[in-house]
Amino acid sequence: MIERNEKVANLIKELGAQFLGRENNHTSLITVTSCTVSPDLKRATLFITVLPDSKEHNALDFAKRKRAELRDHLKKNMQIKIIPFIDIEIDRGEKNRQKIDELLREK
Repeated sequence: MIERNEKVANLIKELGAQFLGRENNHTSLITVTSCTVSPDLKRATLFITVLPDSKEHNALDFAKRKRAELRDHLKKNMQIKIIPFIDIEIDRGEKNRQKIDELLREK
C-alpha cells in the first residue's frame, strides 16, 4: 500500500509541475518540490517553492485558484478511481535548507 501511495504522489507531483508550468503567467518561477498523499488517497498536498520570494504570496494564491483545473488535469492524465482533493503549500523545508546553505557560505 505504501508503494502505491508513493507512485500516486510522484505522478501528482509530475502532473502538477507540468500544469503549473503551463498555466503560470511567468512573472515568477513555481517549482513543485514534493507531494504527500493521505493513506486513503483522498487528499494530497503539493509543496511548491517560488522565485523570487517577493512573489511567493501571489504565486500561492494563483496555484490555489487553479486547484479545480489542476484536478481536471489529473482526471484526464491519471488512471485512478478516486482523484484526491489537492491542497497547495509553500515548502518551508526547502526554504530552511536554503537559509542554512546561505549561512554556511557566509562563514
